[in-house]
Parts: sequence; structure tokens; C-alpha cells
Amino acid sequence: MSSARQELLRLLATKSFRLGEFKLASGGTSDYYVDCRTTTLDARGAQLTGQVFAEEIQRRGWNAQAIGGLTMGADPIVVAVAVTTGSLHGFLVRKAEKQHGTGQRIEGFRGAGARVVIVDDVCTTGSSTVQAIESAREFGFEVVGAMCLVEREEARGPGECREGRGSGTVCDGVHGERCKE
Repeated sequence: MSSARQELLRLLATKSFRLGEFKLASGGTSDYYVDCRTTTLDARGAQLTGQVFAEEIQRRGWNAQAIGGLTMGADPIVVAVAVTTGSLHGFLVRKAEKQHGTGQRIEGFRGAGARVVIVDDVCTTGSSTVQAIESAREFGFEVVGAMCLVEREEARGPGECREGRGSGTVCDGVHGERCKE
């Protein structure tokens, strides 16, 4: 494990991990919560997030042109990777199309046909990641990979994330897997 990855995991453990009773975005409850934004929006945490995600994307040979995901969890990861690499563009996927202005669902990079990686901060059921993948594909992107900073490894989470409602996506921590049709 790289030193950047180890330091990022230490930061997540100290800044983002909380014990208690929490309601999750998935609708479930948990006795722990991981608020990744307290790490990904920290100056050092952002540097490490950008470095670790960029290294993993390169290691997997995804040759992506852009990185994006569903807003809000993906936002700091997208910016950190774009700034770190200087070559991967960023885009964000809205939960719904805007009802004003241009009415776009995809904001930022909009190169149709581009190879992209979808990111999220926490995967529990994988539904946010799947939603971002589906929106990116509908727009015309070629989704070549998906990554989550933290995989909660809930009883249903990994399976649903892998199935991706037909997308074959896997979210396994800061590892990520290739998206297979």
C-alpha cells in the first residue's frame, strides 16, 4: 500500500469515522458513519484523495479523459483528481435535470463519447454510483471504471454495486473496478 493511501486511510479514520446511531442515504441505519467530506475537503485530505485516485486510475489503465459522479459526494473527489492530474477533466451529475437555464443534468466536461471514470465518496448500496453511471451513459460517455473512496461492505451493498442494475460496476474502497457491460 502506498504511503499516500495509508495517510489517506489514517485521515479518514480520524476525521471522518463516527460511532453512534445514523440514518443512511440508502434509508438504512448504522451504528457508524463515514463523512468523507471532512477528509476530502481538508487541504491535505484533498491532496491525498487526488493522488490516490489518480494513481489507481493509472494503475488500472483506464485511459480516461474525465472523472465525475453524482453531486455532492463526488464533488471534492472530482476536483481533487482534476487538479492533481492536470489532464483529467471533471464533470458532475445532478440528481435531476435543472428546471431553469440550460436544463442540463451533466455539468462541466461534456465531451460526448469520452472515456470516463465514475466516483463516489461512500458506497452502501451502490445506488448513487449506478445513477451516475446511467446518466453518464445516457449522455454519451463511455464509462470505463467506477471507484468509491469507502465501501461500507453492507450485506446488500457490494452485491448491488457489482450488479449495477446491468452495469456490472464494482465499488470496493479506493480500489475501484472496471465497468463491464
